[in-house]
Amino acid sequence: MSYWGCVFSSSRTKPLASPNPSIVRKLASHLFALIFPDQCRICSAPLTEISRVPVCAACLAKPTPMETEFFCVACRTPYLSPFPLNEEGLCGLCRRGLTGFDAAYTYGSYEGELRQLIHLFKYAGIQTLARPLGKFLSIALPREQRFDVIVPMPLHWMKQWSRGFNQSELLAREVGRRWNLPVKQLARRIRATAVQAGVTGAQRRANVSGAFRARDTVAGKRVLLVDDVMTTGATAGSCAVALKRAGAEHVALLTLARVDRRLVAALTRATSIFESNLPGSFEDAKSGSIA
Repeated sequence: MSYWGCVFSSSRTKPLASPNPSIVRKLASHLFALIFPDQCRICSAPLTEISRVPVCAACLAKPTPMETEFFCVACRTPYLSPFPLNEEGLCGLCRRGLTGFDAAYTYGSYEGELRQLIHLFKYAGIQTLARPLGKFLSIALPREQRFDVIVPMPLHWMKQWSRGFNQSELLAREVGRRWNLPVKQLARRIRATAVQAGVTGAQRRANVSGAFRARDTVAGKRVLLVDDVMTTGATAGSCAVALKRAGAEHVALLTLARVDRRLVAALTRATSIFESNLPGSFEDAKSGSIA
């Protein structure tokens, strides 16, 4: 319409198109990488995305779930053959009731990128790794299982003070957030224990016997005990025993990784074959009979 010799358009001005969010994020990430250059703590590749985790997406995606044909139905220990298992699928320790817990679940083998991620989280203090590692734990936990409470594996107060945090507690909170379960400190470590590396399974169980105490508020509950790594299960088993003595109805262990004894057995076998194929024995070498 016209008014006093001026012409006004009755059509509305079209709004400017908003920029694509993915393009904005990509530009911001490139700008961030330019101003604050950093490398992946595992593969040393340049980090080009804005993240609180100093590990590239490729390395975070590399850990895969543990696969095995033969395993104990209770503690999930993998085996090379079915011979260590009885007709019910139980290993020797579970048959004798030495594990302490009722079930065990784990995500992957303690090797490769998963081992490196755990070391960065646990020893380098990169606590932001709790979220991606917590995702692995949630994948490992069967959906049909039911629990009342999540209990993180407790550290002795001196170790927690020196480290500054309990890695199991951070992982437990991530699992609790994803499963909508409460996380409570219902167990504590009442004495420090000797270093477990380099000792047998029986010695490990003796070292940690009686090292934990649990609150009686755990009585009648199904407990999910969360830890980062399972070696022989002796430490977790001792904590599970304390929870059971306090009245827990069921205790299951959930860990990020476990030491795969199949790899140790395969390495031992390969070493034995290699040594047997040497021109002479080590005793011959010691006696000087090898030219």
